[in-house]
Amino acid sequence: MLLFELLEPTLAGMGYELVEVEQPSPGKLLRVFVDKQDGGITLEDCVAISNHLAQLLVVENVAYSRLEVSSPGLDRPLKKKEDFLRYQGEMIRVRLRIPCDGQKNFVGKLHTMQNDILTLEIDGELRQIQLSNVDRARLVPKFG
Repeated sequence: MLLFELLEPTLAGMGYELVEVEQPSPGKLLRVFVDKQDGGITLEDCVAISNHLAQLLVVENVAYSRLEVSSPGLDRPLKKKEDFLRYQGEMIRVRLRIPCDGQKNFVGKLHTMQNDILTLEIDGELRQIQLSNVDRARLVPKFG
């Protein structure tokens, strides 16, 4: 079973959203990035999640040497359709799998997401991008 599929329903039941799971080497460091709709993640949230997941991972016989639980950060990755819907109106950075007009990287305001097509507003112009062509997407942090 994939770690994401194991952890997602557990965290959802606790009131959190699983954003990403990283384990660069099997049996080594396990990083879990979580978010919460109202107010974001606190240190207390990370402690509670870590304690709960440590027990779950033992029961499920998942090998790891260290567990890190944290927020996804200001440049939160956008992975699911729900992420793109939730952050409409925000500035995002997108990297494509296949170049579009000779370009793979775009930064623009997420205008809409409909029928698996992202519409970004870039320099006042709307550009449509197939969600299936998105290699990576992240929020652009706001400062100040």
